[in-house]
Amino acid sequence: GFSLVLIDDITLSQCWLPSTGSLFEFRIEFKILLITFKALLGLAPSYITEMLTPYESVRSLRYLGGMLLAVPKSRLKSKGDRAFAIRALLLWNDLPE
Repeated sequence: GFSLVLIDDITLSQCWLPSTGSLFEFRIEFKILLITFKALLGLAPSYITEMLTPYESVRSLRYLGGMLLAVPKSRLKSKGDRAFAIRALLLWNDLPE
């Protein structure tokens, strides 16, 4: 039959799942990245799309085939970096190519 398994047991057996403590943060980051992806495709509201500016380097870099986004400076380190306008760009730029 079917048996119930705790999320901790599943997490330990599946390396692609985050730990239970970070499952909530993982879901939030996933949703932020999904909204960012939709905004880059033009499928998000304009107020979100307007937050995204492509990064333009003053020197040419070989790896810029990917889409990097310009991250504005935040004035408040504790709360400012958690704002969507900052966090979405940081998460997007940290994605592997």
